[in-house]
Amino acid sequence: MELKPIRTGDPAISRGVTYDAAEIAAAEQGQKVLRNTYLLLALTMVPTVIGAFIGMATAGVIIAHPIIGTFVMLGAVIGLQFGIAANRNSALGILLLLLMTGLLGWWLGPILNFALEMRNGAGLVGYAALGTGAIFLAMGVVATTTKRDFGFMGKFLFVGMIALLIAMLANMWLQIPALALTISTLVIVVFSLFLLYDLSRIVRGGETNYVIATTGVYMSLFNIFANLLNILLALSGERD
Repeated sequence: MELKPIRTGDPAISRGVTYDAAEIAAAEQGQKVLRNTYLLLALTMVPTVIGAFIGMATAGVIIAHPIIGTFVMLGAVIGLQFGIAANRNSALGILLLLLMTGLLGWWLGPILNFALEMRNGAGLVGYAALGTGAIFLAMGVVATTTKRDFGFMGKFLFVGMIALLIAMLANMWLQIPALALTISTLVIVVFSLFLLYDLSRIVRGGETNYVIATTGVYMSLFNIFANLLNILLALSGERD
């Protein structure tokens, strides 16, 4: 029987080894980014809570000029997101992210005051937080356990987000309660899918910067919480 030497330079073998090594490296990178994203996300809760307390104490500023305030806030958040993206590889990017989360926490002040004026308001805030956490957990499990690539959703979700933003701004003038509830429901759906999209990209190595990753995840969680609280207050709020 003739023994043939194994050719280490065999293209088929080399391609297989290279593919496996690249796959392992991508998985390790994804787990590292995901871990750092969760750590930074936990840190963003600190300025969010501080901002919320300040917002509750200064809610009159927002309530006095709701339309102007909304446009100013929208511009500030978009500007900060550009700043975060431009400085994503430096400490300044993290500082800008923390500033943005504090500002968004401040923006929650009026709705938190409104909730706490109700008999069951504190409980509804808790339910909104639990619901947001449950959605986060569910999307995280799907993103980390399934092999499906959710990258195809990106463009559709972006278009949906723009459409919802336009509808929300229009309803500031129309003031239709049923439309407001519909918008809030759709916002929860769209940003839950955004959450899945972002987490999937992190796990699959599509997003390698944890500052950018945290920004996307935080924005999804913020919108889910705020709109879930809106729905709970509208449907279950009990006034004294």
